[in-house]
Amino acid sequence: MPGHVSSPIRSLGVLTGGGDVPGLNVAIKALVYRAETMGIRVMGLRAGWEGISFLDRSRPPESLIFHEEDPSTWKDGYLMPLTRLNTRSIDRQGGTILQSSRTNPANARVSDLPPHLKSYGENHKPEDRVDLTKEVIANLEFLGLDGLVAIGGDDTLSYASKLAAASVPVWAIPKTMDNDVPGTDYCIGFQTAISRAGEFINRIRSTAGSHRQTVLFRMFGRDAGFTALETSSVTWADRLIIPEVPINIDRLAELVMRDRQNPEGYSFVVMSEGANMGIPVPTVGEADSYGHKKKANVAEFLGDQLTERIPGVRFLPIDLTYFLRSGEPEVYDKDVAIHFANVIMGKVSEGVHSVMAAHRNGAYICTDIPGKNIPARRVDPADYHETRYRPRFEHITGPYQPQIR
Repeated sequence: MPGHVSSPIRSLGVLTGGGDVPGLNVAIKALVYRAETMGIRVMGLRAGWEGISFLDRSRPPESLIFHEEDPSTWKDGYLMPLTRLNTRSIDRQGGTILQSSRTNPANARVSDLPPHLKSYGENHKPEDRVDLTKEVIANLEFLGLDGLVAIGGDDTLSYASKLAAASVPVWAIPKTMDNDVPGTDYCIGFQTAISRAGEFINRIRSTAGSHRQTVLFRMFGRDAGFTALETSSVTWADRLIIPEVPINIDRLAELVMRDRQNPEGYSFVVMSEGANMGIPVPTVGEADSYGHKKKANVAEFLGDQLTERIPGVRFLPIDLTYFLRSGEPEVYDKDVAIHFANVIMGKVSEGVHSVMAAHRNGAYICTDIPGKNIPARRVDPADYHETRYRPRFEHITGPYQPQIR
């Protein structure tokens, strides 16, 4: 629920967490530019939640500032003062100038703790997890920050929600190529992901046709299939596999054989990284700080499964995920990032905190910061054809609306 500050905001921290997406730097720049007109100082916190958790208060703040020309600051120089001058051209870059991490301060691994925080690991095993929230709050006070803007996906923002529950002034901006943050219809990075995917998939057609291959494209989407669904639509992919609806691999093999009946003898399958195969997909390693286990590459897994069923066909697994993060953001992602940042700064000027910028039903709004108790958005199964393994365009409807005069 929204809260209200008792005194005007004069200094803000900003961080980016989780996987990078094109558009993060645009949001950072927009925050800084708006803040300057409001007389607010902005401090960039590098490496996501790691920066504000692992900061060493025994050192003077000036020694914690990152300097590109000073190698001694490259690892633990977690502070980057942000101004109009040093953010002037960052909107033209992909990634995030603040860097990122998947650190969860509420669930930090003991073996990852820096020397000055080793006391938290006493009587714990290296693989145990500890809560550093007290450190986060103390570090915000140490830096003289009146609040914090967190830009991230559902994992990053779930910790922002935890801080909000502790009465820390926090604001959130949603970003993720999965487009699954609850409370908003759109997240920064989604449109660029679809455009990049369309570009790379169409480029590979010449190779696939030259070798009569069936190409299996792995895309983002651990729990939600929005990225794969939209990509399969705009590229006219033959088949689609998403997390929300299980497939039958034997049935898919039949469809693949049918799809390959064309002059070039190739076909495409687009799939989310969390694609529901109808059978278990192996996981790799232990769960991360947000409780997620890494799955084996589903495209390679499916390629092996289909090879057993269709001998003689060349299956080519291609992982598109990190290509989709690359380069300058599309214009739409720039536009959304600017609007989200200004929605947040509007709430800062009102003294209202514990809210997230969102785009819902065609309007820019603010809503609650989603915690782990709120499930991520999912593709509506009605939008997926459960026997043809394709988007169900028949489900698209539109009521008549008279022209507004």
